[in-house]
Amino acid sequence: MIIVLKQGTGSKAIKDITEKIEAQGVSISHFSDVKRDFLGVIGDTTGLDTHRIQARPEVEKIVRVEEPYKRANRKFHPENSEIQVGQETIGGHKLGIIAGPCSVESEEQIIRVAKQIKKAGANFLRGGAFKPRTSPYSFQGLELEGLRMLQAAKAETGLPIVTELMSVKWIDEFVDSVDMIQIGARNMQNFDLLKEVGKTNKPVLLKRGLSATYKEWLMSAEYIMSEGNENVILCERGIRTFETGTRNTLDIQAVPVIKKLSHLPIIVDPSHAGGMSYLVESGAKSGIVAGADGLMIEVHNDPENAWSDGEQCLTPDEFGLLMEKAQKLAEVEGRSVPLSTEVSTH
Repeated sequence: MIIVLKQGTGSKAIKDITEKIEAQGVSISHFSDVKRDFLGVIGDTTGLDTHRIQARPEVEKIVRVEEPYKRANRKFHPENSEIQVGQETIGGHKLGIIAGPCSVESEEQIIRVAKQIKKAGANFLRGGAFKPRTSPYSFQGLELEGLRMLQAAKAETGLPIVTELMSVKWIDEFVDSVDMIQIGARNMQNFDLLKEVGKTNKPVLLKRGLSATYKEWLMSAEYIMSEGNENVILCERGIRTFETGTRNTLDIQAVPVIKKLSHLPIIVDPSHAGGMSYLVESGAKSGIVAGADGLMIEVHNDPENAWSDGEQCLTPDEFGLLMEKAQKLAEVEGRSVPLSTEVSTH
């Protein structure tokens, strides 16, 4: 349930209404836009006397919300959220460009790639220190040493770090070391993990599960937000369908649907969606046109010899060309990309 307050309602009245309603066993989420304030009532509202609430002179109207996700719901928060990640923001006019290799392989490699992607226009660095792999015999990542290497790359470039957390075991190290915690597709419904990252103040990049519906995806975001962490960014990375010609199927319709249902930013990961480098450009451009708040692109200085997922990685030169095209396309859409045409290949 949402209580829409009249324009000009003072803080004293808002506090009084909040205290009286919360005394009946529910919680209140207060938010506002440029015109008025809103009180989102979370919990069992069946016992509330809406007539008494509506009778208050400050109340303009009461809106019932049927969807089970409340904090992630656009009805609770009509304005688009903009999430601060380090010194950068995801959501709003400028696209967030997250780029880097699938796996951190060495300090030299991650620093080199970080410098190259920054020159090409990326404003976030991704790299896997802990790697979820289908086979237990595949490379699993450098773990804590990989985190240290990511920090070294950040020290050289200033790029905020985005990397995947797979277990609550490492949550303290992630809170200390990274700027945004990624929850991968396989852990989208790991509810214990979601609740723990919800207790932190770190931005969380929540990837859509392999076969997750929009509702299931938003309910996973709700798990994080219900613990107090409102800094959630959604990532469409392709879903599993009957088609075997690509790694996954990029659901580009997810962008406008999520924009309709939720105020949370959403980015697109065309690298994991198609699983092949030649599909990345079309997926990235589709994401921009659909209204995505950013892109996640895998970039490796030597894809043929990458320790994981080399077939879907762009080279730094290819990434630079993509960023030039993205900038032109973003301008048509009234957006911007932090672009530099000087792409280092050394």
